[in-house]
Amino acid sequence: MRLSATRALRWATPLGPSWSRCSAVAPKGAGLSRDVRSSAPRLPTRRYFSGSTPAQSIFDADSTIYALSTASGRAAIAVVRASGPACAQIYKSLCPEAPLPRPRLAAVRTLYDPSQKPSLNSVLDAGALVLYFPGPKTVTGEDVLELHLHGGPAIIKSVLTAISRTNNPDSKVRYAEPGEFTRRAFMNNRLDLPQIEALGDTLSADTEQQRRLAVRGASDALSKRYEQWRHQLLYARGELEALIDFSEDQHFDESTEELVSSVASQVRTLRAQIALHIENASKGELLRNGIKVALLGAPNAGKSSLLNRIVGRDAAIVSTEEGTTRDIVDVGIDIGGWYCKLGDMAGIRSEPSDPTGQKKVVIGAVEQEGIRRAKARALDSDVAIVVVSVEDGGALPYRLAVEPEVVLAANDCARAGKCVVVAINKCDRLPAGDTLRQLTATVGQLFPAVPDQRIFGISCLDATNGLIRPGQSDPGYIQQFLRGLITTFEEIVSPTGIDGDENGQYDHSYWEDSLGVTHRQSSNLQRCLEHLDDFLAQAQPEIQSQTPLTHGSPHDYLETDVDIVTAAEHLRSSADTLAKITGRGESGDVEDVLGVVFEK
Repeated sequence: MRLSATRALRWATPLGPSWSRCSAVAPKGAGLSRDVRSSAPRLPTRRYFSGSTPAQSIFDADSTIYALSTASGRAAIAVVRASGPACAQIYKSLCPEAPLPRPRLAAVRTLYDPSQKPSLNSVLDAGALVLYFPGPKTVTGEDVLELHLHGGPAIIKSVLTAISRTNNPDSKVRYAEPGEFTRRAFMNNRLDLPQIEALGDTLSADTEQQRRLAVRGASDALSKRYEQWRHQLLYARGELEALIDFSEDQHFDESTEELVSSVASQVRTLRAQIALHIENASKGELLRNGIKVALLGAPNAGKSSLLNRIVGRDAAIVSTEEGTTRDIVDVGIDIGGWYCKLGDMAGIRSEPSDPTGQKKVVIGAVEQEGIRRAKARALDSDVAIVVVSVEDGGALPYRLAVEPEVVLAANDCARAGKCVVVAINKCDRLPAGDTLRQLTATVGQLFPAVPDQRIFGISCLDATNGLIRPGQSDPGYIQQFLRGLITTFEEIVSPTGIDGDENGQYDHSYWEDSLGVTHRQSSNLQRCLEHLDDFLAQAQPEIQSQTPLTHGSPHDYLETDVDIVTAAEHLRSSADTLAKITGRGESGDVEDVLGVVFEK
């Protein structure tokens, strides 16, 4: 949209800061003279979330906080960290006879009890390593003091007690609240909320994939992306507000319909991006919380034996008696860097009948409940491992034992979008030759949704006994099965992206970053998506014809029944939800989420 020269000097104001096509939001104080603006001293920026003056609270930045930064208990080293304006005062109290160390250089110091004169009887730690970091380029944006102590509980307690004695009315020193160091880093613009959430993931990472996910989230890639989206929405909102303010007294090269259509096109592109990030967030949760794997099969198929071989211990009871496993046995395990929650469940079977219609086997109420839970757990899982077995075929060399109820349950999982893997157990009973390939074809007919690369032959008996047969180096082919399982994990958590990006802007790394979207971020993105859908619904009403005001004018147009004010409000609401993710902007209720995020 191109306006005349006079329009670039004006600002649309009805709904807050507005935008023009060539400029950003008008800075605060734009109406003041240059002399007035330049005379005010420039103070460090701090984040506030409302127009009111923040009240004094326990999180008052004038106080100095300290805490034990390492885990409690006995250790070789313990680190006590302090942050705030009184760090130098704390050091002088503990080390009255030694100068303050040079910034960011470690120095060995003897720490004394500040309530006594320095002597051998007042020594707290004779060999502490001290580091001093002057602000603002520190982890919290303030002065930081670190004391690396010997990790004995008595030394830690005595040093913490000594620091508390340095508190006085002129310089408050207190123990930090949970997450307060991180909170100060946020308030001083050292970290944003997505980075803080990634910091929590870093501390709780147990597997290699969780570590990689946390490291990716620690960068500011996602934060910059959210801010870029927010500015795009503010820009689009400014286009509509300019139309409200200047539609009567300015010359537009675009009609109302063309302008709304242009903004709607930009919003659709952004909506597609956000929708993919929400989809990939659920895949990132699999890495963060663990992939649920269900072992599905008939009684005595070898589910418990396979579970024990995977976890490397007897986690489940193994017996030739049918119905040994009645309830679900969940085991958390790291498989090749992937955190998984393996669930061994009751064997699924039906009640067979003889030719006269009499039931040969009656399934009791407890086993029926176990079967019901097994089916429900399989549908709730991310990966279902169907275990079938090779049994004695009587007159035939072997037979493939497959329970019809297992086939139905597995196909139900496939229709529900679950990933199904088939393990053919007891392959040690097969004769040499291409028998396994024939069984794979048979299994493929029973489970049409399972590709051949997800069908594996195993032998839990050979794996238990460590038996290596001729031509193989993997007892029971368990390692081959686990490698296939890891490949399956990689497929289900592979990020979804836009294919055929003509500008080459979005590579695979771009979409891998979206795996770091947390549940809180995803919830806000979902709300943003709802506001964008409301905008698109508002921007696409019924089009009505209208006769031009001036016949023959080059600016003939179609009038659309679009409520521009409401449409702009939807864009404002969507931008506010993005501000809640990063903690930036003027959204007044961002403060509500801070405590929950920091305490993690």
